[in-house]
Amino acid sequence: MLILNAEDVRRALPMRDAIEAMKQAFAALSANRTIVPARIHMDLDRNEGVSLFMPAYVDDDDPEQQALTIKAVSLFDHNQSHGLARIQAAVLVLDPTTGCPIAMFEGATLTGIRTAAASGAATDLLAREDSRKLAVFGAGVQARTHVEAVCAVRDIEEIAVYGPTLPKVERLIEEMRCRVNGRLYAAASQEDAARDADIICATTTSSTPIFEDVDVQPGTHINAVGSYKPVNREIPAETVIRSLVVVDSREAAWEEAGDLIQPLEAGQITRNHIHAELGEIVLGEKTGRSSSEQITFFKSVGIAVQDAFAAKAALANAKASGIGQTVDW
Repeated sequence: MLILNAEDVRRALPMRDAIEAMKQAFAALSANRTIVPARIHMDLDRNEGVSLFMPAYVDDDDPEQQALTIKAVSLFDHNQSHGLARIQAAVLVLDPTTGCPIAMFEGATLTGIRTAAASGAATDLLAREDSRKLAVFGAGVQARTHVEAVCAVRDIEEIAVYGPTLPKVERLIEEMRCRVNGRLYAAASQEDAARDADIICATTTSSTPIFEDVDVQPGTHINAVGSYKPVNREIPAETVIRSLVVVDSREAAWEEAGDLIQPLEAGQITRNHIHAELGEIVLGEKTGRSSSEQITFFKSVGIAVQDAFAAKAALANAKASGIGQTVDW
């Protein structure tokens, strides 16, 4: 079995490869070539944590294009007091023709890359070609990988970062300066970050909208990945209403995306307000942006097929470059 730790995953899954893998993943999902059961949520109240289990299978006539994985990801609020990151995860890769375990990847890093890569794919397909200013809300792992993903598909010149804890924002800026070309700075307020942004990335754990609709200008593209529960939302309902809405999965969105579920329950939108799954746009079955003034909104709650395709790409690169450790199983 091949074992990839966090650094191995970063080496084996560069962002551009991950973005291409996500386009393939969403296309396979929309083409009904996948089996993706609803993820299992286990609320571990005693330890103030939640564990999620996410299996996925990708079908294809070519065995080399098939994939079979399961991810276990846990979010424990008090991990920092134990010297651990809040998110802990592992991805098990199985041979789709035999079920034999063939690889194990450190899953938090893979999740961080593939989640941002989905937004990178959406940005590539939906954002204006002349987008130059990026606003990022949040200062965690996803904020970092989203800066990298957006900069991989657009020539970003200016990156405003907003978070409630300035030292965390400053650390992010310091870390990312040598990894992207755009000028990074700490935004003084939510309004300062969102105003005049061509692309907005919401990567927070907020349960309420993180900016005002009035600050979103015509032509903006928005990626929202932070909330994955019906009770949480990052994006104002007014913004959702006037946006072309694209999701990773319709089924998953109506189960988990509070950004959409809450305005639906309030009677502000209908289920038809979702214009397309991203995979339908990849396949050419649906159109994307129709004008430079249109606001586009990609809402992702994260689906297991992303892990399958990310792991598939990482495994191929790891084998080709001799990355990771092989152990007897």
